[in-house]
Amino acid sequence: MVGKTALITLATALLLVGGLLWFVNRPKPVQTAVPLSADAKAYVHNLQLSDVSMKATESYFGQTLTEIEGKIANTGTRTVQHADVYCVFYNSYGEVILRERVPIVVAGLKPGETRAFRLPFDDIPGGWNNQMPQLVIARIEFV
Repeated sequence: MVGKTALITLATALLLVGGLLWFVNRPKPVQTAVPLSADAKAYVHNLQLSDVSMKATESYFGQTLTEIEGKIANTGTRTVQHADVYCVFYNSYGEVILRERVPIVVAGLKPGETRAFRLPFDDIPGGWNNQMPQLVIARIEFV
C-alpha cells in the first residue's frame, strides 16, 4: 500500500509538471496592429536601416538564436523617442509564418544620429526559409 506522503508527493509533482507544460505551450498574446499615425507615416522615410545582417547562434539552452543586427539612422528633423518594427518571416512558399513586433528604438534618437540595433529571435517556426525577414516600421513616437 502506498503511503500518504508518497501520494502527496506524486500529486505535487503532477501539478508542477502540468503547470510547466501549460506555461511552455500557452498561446502568445495577440499583437494588435495599430496603424501608423499621419505624422509617423510622413516621417517613416527618415528612419533609414543600414548594414543589416543576420546570424544564427546556439543558445545556452541548446536553442537556435537568430539575431538581426544593423544600424538605424534618423535623417529627419525630429527626435524619435520610440520606434517598433515588424519582422515578417516567410516559409519557402512565400507565406507568412511569423510576424513579430519588436522595439528598434527604445531611447531618443536625435536628428542626424545613427545607432546600432540587435533583434534576437528564438521562436521562429521550423518552416522558415532562413532568409532575411521583411522589416517594416510599425510605430514611431516623437519627443
